[in-house]
Amino acid sequence: MTAALPTYKDLLWPALLAVRDLGGSASIEEIDAEVHRTQQFSEQQQRLLRGAGPRTEIEYRLAWARSYLKGMGLLTNSSRGIWSLTAEGRRARSDDLETLRRDYDRRRLRDARASQEGLLMDELPLESTSPSGDETTPVTDELLEDALLSAPILDRDWRDELLEILAAMAPDAFERLAGRLLTRAGYEDVQVTGKTGDGGIDGVAVTWEKLSSFRVYFQCKRYSASVGPDAIRDFRGALDGRGERGLLITNSRFTDQARQEAHRAGARHIDLIDGRKLCELLREYELGVTTTIRQVEDQQVDKTFFEDL
Repeated sequence: MTAALPTYKDLLWPALLAVRDLGGSASIEEIDAEVHRTQQFSEQQQRLLRGAGPRTEIEYRLAWARSYLKGMGLLTNSSRGIWSLTAEGRRARSDDLETLRRDYDRRRLRDARASQEGLLMDELPLESTSPSGDETTPVTDELLEDALLSAPILDRDWRDELLEILAAMAPDAFERLAGRLLTRAGYEDVQVTGKTGDGGIDGVAVTWEKLSSFRVYFQCKRYSASVGPDAIRDFRGALDGRGERGLLITNSRFTDQARQEAHRAGARHIDLIDGRKLCELLREYELGVTTTIRQVEDQQVDKTFFEDL
């Protein structure tokens, strides 16, 4: 099934188009969602994890596509995870990408050979020895590229670390975290009720809209794989006879089919919080994530001061 997935090279043009279609600047989540929309990956493809997760294989390859587009001079990114088109990125055509990619690869491979440090130092020698130990051959550009691509993703940040922690949490601890998040977000009478035989409901809370209050029932899915449409349907069934509002929270991601099911016309609407959104909410409400604002000093030389001496 891995072979059926597009390579990072196949995703270069869809990723670049996604940023263009999103107005020239977008977050990682927006770019990934737009590529998922245009490429129409199957649910099976979306569920495939990179190793043990938490990233899916498609997310991993899209991350490399973004990193390559940056190295190719077509995208730039800020410290806040926003990716933007460069002037070259606005002008580039699909036919230009392979030449730009090869040029970037040559620069990276030249630097890797010259330094013999970093990720290649431990992963790949300049020569490869056969299993018998009696034959040595030079390492090819293809092998060097494979080593570079096996290295950690360049846009890994605090969210990836947090997602790994969330994936390792016990299910009941994850439910308690969801309860604390809802409380911090202003929900009232938050009760975490999740246990065996709970009927698919892990908790309930009350929220207000103007002068009316509503009960919101929530379910927590601490998954390693992506959440599919069956989970949405099961949760919707558990809500029958309980109330109008449903909230599904996961540390993973929802497949496109799951999102479509959650918003299907004529069915009870289910609100969704995926792993990336959960990270942002935990940061916003300072639950396990601390934001430190650093002061940066800029110096400017006043030439007139010296001229007046």
